[in-house]
Amino acid sequence: MASAETKNCQNCKVSFTIDASDFDFYSKISVPPPTFCPECRLQRRMAFRNERSLYKDICDLCGKNFVSMYSPDKPFKIYCKECWYSDKWDPLEYGREYDFSRPFFEQFKELMRVVPRIGIMHIHTNVNADYSNYVADSKSVYLSQSVIEKSENVYYSRNIDTGKEIFDCFSVKKSEHCYENVDGSQNYRCKFMYRSRDCIDSAFLFDCINCQDCVMSSNLRNKRFVIRNAQYDKETYITEIKKLGIGKNSDLEKLKKEFVEMIKVALHKFGNLIKTVNCTGDNIDNAKNVKNSFDAYNSENAIYCVRVKDTTDSYDVLGALTELAYEMLAGGYGSRNSHFTDHSDATVESEYTNWCQNSAYLFGCAGLRKKQYCIFNKRYSKESFGELKKRIIAHMNEMPYADKKGRVYAYGGFFPAELSPFAYNETLVQEHFPLTKKEALEWGYAWRDSDQSPHKPTIVAKDLPDDIASIQNTITNEIISCSECEKPYRILKQELGFLKQHLIALPHSCPECRHKARFNLRNPLKLWHRRCNCNGARIDAEQNADRRGIKYINTAKHFHGENPCQNEFESSYASGRPETIYCEQCYNSEVA
Repeated sequence: MASAETKNCQNCKVSFTIDASDFDFYSKISVPPPTFCPECRLQRRMAFRNERSLYKDICDLCGKNFVSMYSPDKPFKIYCKECWYSDKWDPLEYGREYDFSRPFFEQFKELMRVVPRIGIMHIHTNVNADYSNYVADSKSVYLSQSVIEKSENVYYSRNIDTGKEIFDCFSVKKSEHCYENVDGSQNYRCKFMYRSRDCIDSAFLFDCINCQDCVMSSNLRNKRFVIRNAQYDKETYITEIKKLGIGKNSDLEKLKKEFVEMIKVALHKFGNLIKTVNCTGDNIDNAKNVKNSFDAYNSENAIYCVRVKDTTDSYDVLGALTELAYEMLAGGYGSRNSHFTDHSDATVESEYTNWCQNSAYLFGCAGLRKKQYCIFNKRYSKESFGELKKRIIAHMNEMPYADKKGRVYAYGGFFPAELSPFAYNETLVQEHFPLTKKEALEWGYAWRDSDQSPHKPTIVAKDLPDDIASIQNTITNEIISCSECEKPYRILKQELGFLKQHLIALPHSCPECRHKARFNLRNPLKLWHRRCNCNGARIDAEQNADRRGIKYINTAKHFHGENPCQNEFESSYASGRPETIYCEQCYNSEVA
């Protein structure tokens, strides 16, 4: 059995450790250990995933207008989803011989440039979702991303699994009629919730479970009729709740600020881990041996993964459900033992694939569907495929690709960022690893300046009626100037109906600014080694809460008394943050 090794990342130059178990995995799938650290590997994969930058385009096959994730100035053919999945074109027509006089990635970049691309990421059957990206088996989805599993009527949201009537939410599962929920599951008619689940008819809750008719509270369990962590009888609750007035924007803005302050002084568990065994990371549910991963559920033996479900025995996967995968971006859906894949579904025993579907035994292919034993989109016999693949892998190591910054790419890693069809600021990476234009260009990434909107505002947000009850249906004809970025946005008919039904004030910021606010509420995809900071930290939090006039309820005596807790853990809460972070034992002693 191999022993752990420390290496220097050839990208950021920071040292990172490859554990003995990591070496076992790499040996199992016959790949060399990585030369990039886990964070730089994630950054590179994210640079290939554009979720939110959408453009008007024309299908290069049928000529119809449609919405695409590729800007019109991209140097390759873009097809609408109907044409791309059709038999009107054959990806094998772009097949070519491998040239042993040139690096692999140089040739693969040329193949990627000529094979037509699907304009929008839609998997299986979707209805009325033309203005959304990364959608699967869902209906009526608008300006939302990563919406899957029979979701319906989802607007301005991301990472929604089996959600219905969902507006302005982020990372929500099995919920209905929810607005501004972040990291929640099985909530119903809930508004402005963070890390709460199994709640009904509640608003402004943090870390609450199985609550009903509760408002502006934290760390509640199995409660009803609670406001600001104070218990009320039903009649008094109904009277008090009417005073909050989330239907008026002036009152709602005050409540939002109070909610942010309340979260700071609430008790925080080191990670949002639910029904897990031997897991590290954040937002992990029903998992075993999932390490250094985020937004993962129903998974086992998954390391360095983000936004995965039903994933087993895999490393470095972003946005997929798969088995025995390594360095996979987007897709999966039945994939097994596939590595270094970009947007490929149901690929088996394949490596270095780009937008391939329902295929097996591929190497260095793009756009193939229902094919086997292909290299650079050319078919081979089973024996010839195996022999040529070995020769190409040896050649990739003998003649590696070097990018503009001198980073070397041999066999065994994801595609160089220079091969990404997107600019750095068009992709997911800009949110998690933000760079300025100058910095991005210096690092060797592409950049695209934003297009100016052709729409001119007809009203500024501050001039909108304050109360949702006084909003007329004609507001859907207005173009509103965002109160934060001043970019124009509109209120949809469906959105207005939802806001009126649930008595929520009209938003004064555009969907992009609202998304950024939700994103900033979440912790980064990174772990810090910390120690439980109960006792003194808890007392400071109580005193701080008192000074702010916020009720702090976590005043129980600790099971270990006044002695400092010795428990240590990995947490997505960075050292120096204001929150009080507890280990699981201390957390359960005060909350559970």
